[in-house]
Amino acid sequence: MEIEIISNENKLWNKVINYADNCSWVAGKFLAINMRKNNFTSWERVIAVIDNNNIIGFSTLTKKDGNPNLEYGPFIGFVFVDEKYRGNRISEEMINTGLEYFKLLNFNEAYIISEESGLYEKYGFKVVQEKQNNFGNIEKIFKKEL
Repeated sequence: MEIEIISNENKLWNKVINYADNCSWVAGKFLAINMRKNNFTSWERVIAVIDNNNIIGFSTLTKKDGNPNLEYGPFIGFVFVDEKYRGNRISEEMINTGLEYFKLLNFNEAYIISEESGLYEKYGFKVVQEKQNNFGNIEKIFKKEL
């Protein structure tokens, strides 16, 4: 298994778009749209997880995630691992890869927005706020100092 941080110039870009567009998570389609439109700044990236030449997971490294009015950033977002590969700590590896990338860019903290409880706390994130999203669900904003 390999983890790569990619931009639209990477050979895996279109492969991740196709995978995200067809994965079981409805938010994958939204990521695929953003990737097709290249809605990423010069430093923002997508993390691709590859096993036997197949995409098995992805996440994003972006300035904003979800609610554009939040003063927080940067964010690790769209964390997804294929169902067949869950339970192997792949999301933890993606998150750690993202945190290292943010450190290289001299960020002092990183955030994740999620409705999940218990997952991101295992990786050292703490809830700093809860907000209602556009769909009426309560999401937690997690923070980790780098």
